Amino acid sequence: MDKKILVATLYIKDGKPVKNNRDLTPIGELRTYAKLYNDSGIDKIFVFDLSDDDEEHERNLRAIRELNRMIDIPTCGGGNIRRLEDVKKLIYAGCKQIMLNAAKSGCIDLARKAADRYGKDRILVSVHNVDFIFKNQEEMNELFHEVLVMEESVLDAVDNLSNTPYVVLYDGSDFAEVYALLERENARGICGPLFNDPQTDIMQFKTNLGEAGLWMDNFKPQIQWAELKKNSDGMVPCIVQDYQTGEVLMLAYMNEEAYYKTLSLGKMTYYSRSRKQLWTKGETSGHLQYVKSLTADCDYDTILAKVSQVGVACHTGNPTCFFNEIVKKEYVENNPLKVFENGYHSIMNSKANPKKGSFISELFDKGLDEMLKKLGEETTEVVIAAKNPNPEHIKYEISDLLYYLMIMMVETGVTWEDITKELAQRK
Repeated sequence: MDKKILVATLYIKDGKPVKNNRDLTPIGELRTYAKLYNDSGIDKIFVFDLSDDDEEHERNLRAIRELNRMIDIPTCGGGNIRRLEDVKKLIYAGCKQIMLNAAKSGCIDLARKAADRYGKDRILVSVHNVDFIFKNQEEMNELFHEVLVMEESVLDAVDNLSNTPYVVLYDGSDFAEVYALLERENARGICGPLFNDPQTDIMQFKTNLGEAGLWMDNFKPQIQWAELKKNSDGMVPCIVQDYQTGEVLMLAYMNEEAYYKTLSLGKMTYYSRSRKQLWTKGETSGHLQYVKSLTADCDYDTILAKVSQVGVACHTGNPTCFFNEIVKKEYVENNPLKVFENGYHSIMNSKANPKKGSFISELFDKGLDEMLKKLGEETTEVVIAAKNPNPEHIKYEISDLLYYLMIMMVETGVTWEDITKELAQRK
């Protein structure tokens, strides 16, 4: 049996998330849903552009790009896709896959072009009935990685006509029905209001499905509690670290119940030695810690937890519990990403607060064309330095090139996070 996935759906209208494609009532900030779905255990997001014109289309694409900047899980973009250029725009906006609409004329022709250009594994199609599948049985396996079946009543016919895996849209909330749908051989996943609802405990739902016999993408420990070395109180200390920045947030303790509850919920749970009870971090304050990874040290007596922190980690209101400085020696930051990020933010500050006579302020005033001219000059300097190999010259020229590259990035709204995410997914 293949691994099953739970999929959330976002509908974008006028650059904002709305309830669905029939009810365009705004439902809040995009950032809220991005954070929720990214941390809660959702495996993928379908995001649909509901634009009516080109201007709104571009606005919605910007929102989708912003969404993909904020999350780690894959997205599949759909909606207003009429030509190959629209496919390209969604992929450039960070979508790992795109979804065509079987009801639109020219779907097969566009799918063939898109599959040839970007690969079949990036192309999905949504269907409301079996007519499209019946008429294009050969093309289904040739062109589409996955199908979104919009009506669960046609699943038997879909199973008889094609072996292409599908995600089914389910409007209910019954656990037994969800299990029955996912148990189908060709079912890859399920989506619907239940999985969009912020109140649904996705990790617990996955745990329940896993216990019922389905293979879900949830936390299954490679190290059992019995293998860890406990302290004199029968507990293991846990160091908690922000999974993106690496900042150490806090230290707490786990007993066996806290350990396995953390794995079940996907939220950091500890044992309070003062209150003598279990506590899931943030259950009262809302400052939850969603698990990204748990790692034991070399002696198996300490756990390192990398988490996505909601709000702040410390009860004092500080982002981290470690803020009481004892001693400090000045040092030069050599972490490559930190250096790039610091340089980027310095340039952003120069743009936001221009200074008369400042070279960089003048460059922003002159605009993108002047920046590109400088970028071209610096690229040439790197090529010349490389042709006359001198490590010192090459180092300085590459540094100049990267500096002007960052200026152009700030001007065009591209971040180092965008770049590192793009590089990380390349083979």
